[in-house]
Amino acid sequence: MIVSRVETGPDDFGDRVGYLAARAAAVVLPAPAGPVRVIGAYVPSRDPSPAKTERKQKWLTACHAALDGTPRGVPTVLLGDLNVLEPDHQPRYPFFAPFEYDFYRALAGRHGLVDAFRHLHPQAAEHSWVCRTCDGYRYDHAFCSRALRDHIAHCEYVHSPRHERLSDHSALTIRLAVASPPPLPTSDPVTAAADTLF
Repeated sequence: MIVSRVETGPDDFGDRVGYLAARAAAVVLPAPAGPVRVIGAYVPSRDPSPAKTERKQKWLTACHAALDGTPRGVPTVLLGDLNVLEPDHQPRYPFFAPFEYDFYRALAGRHGLVDAFRHLHPQAAEHSWVCRTCDGYRYDHAFCSRALRDHIAHCEYVHSPRHERLSDHSALTIRLAVASPPPLPTSDPVTAAADTLF
């Protein structure tokens, strides 16, 4: 789900992924300096079972194809629970498969995207999900087109949702220093008239 305080236009990225299409949603934000595409993704997790491994591989392959087919020229932000780790993740976990690290690498190489958190924090060790044994994983990512790299003003993990058990993941925030269109009108839902957004 993508919620926006500015008017958005449709984007068919989820349809182009095709396989488990509901795991990807996208919109185009009509910013004054030119549109920006925002893609939210929830990559399937896996365990050692062949069925879940095949499901994840199939979704990642479909996502690659959808990214390959995304029209060039519109800067893109791809973010969400990608259920992959960067190849140099600390600590190193032996149960991640090469295809999972390859997906992370391909976002930067094949698709020309920049890991926003890593761009601002080259050496920082952060974890957005922590298991019962207290092992931490940076599963949640925000990637931006290279055209947006110099506009990344902020990218941080907010751990309070996880610590307060509102979610099993920490939140990830990103702010781009680009002009935005005027916000849509909003109001208090208790006192709002029926024709307002919220």
